[in-house]
Amino acid sequence: MTDKSDAILTQLPARLKSARTGQGLSLDAVAKLSGVSRSMVSQIERGESSPTIATLWNLTRALQVDFAGLLDNTQSPAQIEVLRAAEVPTIHNLGSGCHIRILSPPEEAGKHEVYELLIDEGGVLDSQPHTRGAREHLTIIQGTAGLHSGDAESVIHTGDTARYPADVPHAIKAIDGSVRAFLVVQDA
Repeated sequence: MTDKSDAILTQLPARLKSARTGQGLSLDAVAKLSGVSRSMVSQIERGESSPTIATLWNLTRALQVDFAGLLDNTQSPAQIEVLRAAEVPTIHNLGSGCHIRILSPPEEAGKHEVYELLIDEGGVLDSQPHTRGAREHLTIIQGTAGLHSGDAESVIHTGDTARYPADVPHAIKAIDGSVRAFLVVQDA
């Protein structure tokens, strides 16, 4: 083996453990998600066992980490990803008088989505239920919005944040002028 290979194998246990603990997962949870026994996961993290490629692949899939990045021995430089205003994907045909700017990266779709909402006066974003357990967090930057989630209703003003179930029919309507808001959708 080369020195580079040895360095990768030396760092692998710590990288796997860091990925697991960073997501708040127990050894049991990783075992269930990966199909790798709890004791084997523990041995790999302690550096007492070297995983096969198949085992490592199952662990990286369960932990949702990049297989190649986990093995890469080079430090990647700090990066800032900038999405210029003119490049932000925008949806204009969802709802009435509503423009949705997609701020989150595509790989976050269904997990943690971030949007800027621009709703014209009287406009509405009327949404069907998302997946079971989905929640939304709506912060009004400017204006006043009427919010409906299932049978619940509320009026949200500039500076207010509302958190509500999104696994039921829900709607956001601009009242008394236009609305600018940030919307975070979890587990959509």
